[in-house]
Amino acid sequence: MPPFTPEDMDSVRASFPALSGDYIFFNTAAGSQVLGSVADRVRDYLITPNLVNDGYKAAADFINASPDEIVFGSSATQLLYNLSHALSFSPEDEILLCPLDHESNIAPWLALAARQNLKIRWWHPQLPPEDQPGCVNPKLDLTNPPISPKTRLICLTHTTNILGTIHDIKSLSAKIRLLNPQTLLCVDGVAHAPHRRIDVKDLGVDFYVFSWYKLFGPRISQLYAGPCARAQLQSMGHFFNPAESLDDKIGLAGGWCQELIYGIPAVVDYLTPRWEGVVDQEERLQSVLLGLLAGLEGKITIYGEWCGDAKVRVPTVSFRVRGWKSKDLVEAIERETNGRVKLSWGTYYSVRLAKEVLGLGDDGVVRVSLAHYNTVEEIRLFYTALLKVLGLEGSGNGARKSDWKI
Repeated sequence: MPPFTPEDMDSVRASFPALSGDYIFFNTAAGSQVLGSVADRVRDYLITPNLVNDGYKAAADFINASPDEIVFGSSATQLLYNLSHALSFSPEDEILLCPLDHESNIAPWLALAARQNLKIRWWHPQLPPEDQPGCVNPKLDLTNPPISPKTRLICLTHTTNILGTIHDIKSLSAKIRLLNPQTLLCVDGVAHAPHRRIDVKDLGVDFYVFSWYKLFGPRISQLYAGPCARAQLQSMGHFFNPAESLDDKIGLAGGWCQELIYGIPAVVDYLTPRWEGVVDQEERLQSVLLGLLAGLEGKITIYGEWCGDAKVRVPTVSFRVRGWKSKDLVEAIERETNGRVKLSWGTYYSVRLAKEVLGLGDDGVVRVSLAHYNTVEEIRLFYTALLKVLGLEGSGNGARKSDWKI
């Protein structure tokens, strides 16, 4: 499918009932808007008897896995805690964690290390000199992961939920296999899945987790475990139940909300023919937004990649404005737009990234997290409101005209 045309965008936006109102949603990273077709399927399951639930197969196919390699849960955090209780290592084995991650891919492993007397090592990013004025862009050296012969598990986010930076997981996985084939790789894909196609076999990961409610679907999350990794898991199910599939092992023998799982095929049907257009539209959006923000040089700090290249980032853009608390700025923009623009502020469960790496406090950042259903016109309205709030309207501050082109 070619990149979205204006007619395509009309169809895209019509697929999301919430977009028919007057609100502008810039908070996709906290939870996307839901497809109308998802809501229809959930309703159908609840009121129609004897429906065959094809959600498991659709969810597995979506990431190039098989149904016995996935399990559902209430959140990525809950699934990773379950996973941590099913893994067993030897005393003094090492787990490598990264402060760029959401706490969901840190806290379960700290608890596991405490239970099993394991060592925690931290993979700290580098803070290179500013490659663009007003940009702070922590980076990991993925070509040289700090793996030792004792490293048994590496946990890393695919895309950070503050910086929007994409990590080359495929290359990292290949490097791990060369350095220590016994090391497992657990990837948090929550901030990545709404923006890119996922192929767990191509990535070469052992575990991969993401949330459908951030992917235009129902409020349910999904974890993948590859065959070799799954074989290492102890079953958490009842002793008399099967213990072969991932669901058998860490699904806690309860089954999950079947009506929510039944809604998943609607997401797959919607996204599968549109991925090229999704990436292209989001690259346009983030290029325009970053170009506009860069025009406030001297007044603003952008955290993450400053360019709009889809190869290196997704449209999750975080910043601070000099002299403003993030909370106050967000509230001022909401007042200026009469509540139309919905964005957010904070540390987003990535407190270690915000405080230890970026040197910020609890106030964190202002985060504009976009999806393919957003438009350039919405970004312009937001930016106009931002200039008004900052007292810069008509002052000549702002983006160069070239930054508006798409």
